Amino acid sequence: MKDFMSKTLWIIANWKSNKTIAEALEWVSKVGPNLHFRENIKVVVCPEFDAIVEVKKAVQVGGWKLEVGAQDLSPFRAGAYTGEEAAQNLSQLISLSILGHSERRQNFGETDEMVAKKVDQARQNNIIPLVCVQGKETLVPEGCKLIAYEPVFAIGTGNPDTPENANQVAKFLRKQHGHDAEILYGGSVNHENAKAFVQQESISGLLIGKSSLDPEEFLQIVNICIESNV
Repeated sequence: MKDFMSKTLWIIANWKSNKTIAEALEWVSKVGPNLHFRENIKVVVCPEFDAIVEVKKAVQVGGWKLEVGAQDLSPFRAGAYTGEEAAQNLSQLISLSILGHSERRQNFGETDEMVAKKVDQARQNNIIPLVCVQGKETLVPEGCKLIAYEPVFAIGTGNPDTPENANQVAKFLRKQHGHDAEILYGGSVNHENAKAFVQQESISGLLIGKSSLDPEEFLQIVNICIESNV
């Protein structure tokens, strides 16, 4: 295994369609004060759109080492696109956006072409695009350097991929997209298996769904990642 001090770890909470604004702020009030700065650990929370503004305010007021991201953004510029959230408008609030998640592809008919347009909008507005792939065959827009491997069979099922297989997929993706590409794993991550994933040579963090909803569980995963990366 490699020297972990040279590896940045991303720990990203994807709340999906969960939490009211009040619940989001309660989560932030529990997690924020318990995050301790580590130069090579990046913790990001991705709430629903309606909670992003209030979560951002709470993080700024608290001065906590927590970045705010979005679960998606529009493939279009700001304009006459009812119901869409333009990257230009989100750029003042977020540093990262999850793009191409399998749930978006399955439930909303999102295509590779649409994902590429969203990546382009993110880049134009200084938002880091985190592109989700379901396997080696999933297309990734050229130049993307932050990728999350999320096998469909593992999402919300309690049946994660093996750390060893996830590492092999990550190795393949790094070979395809450059040695500097950072590959995250997502899919039924919890405090019991987090260490095994982040200790894999080619895995640079975790995209966490259900387990991120519980602030205590999420903090436990963060602490495990910190302890595994020293």
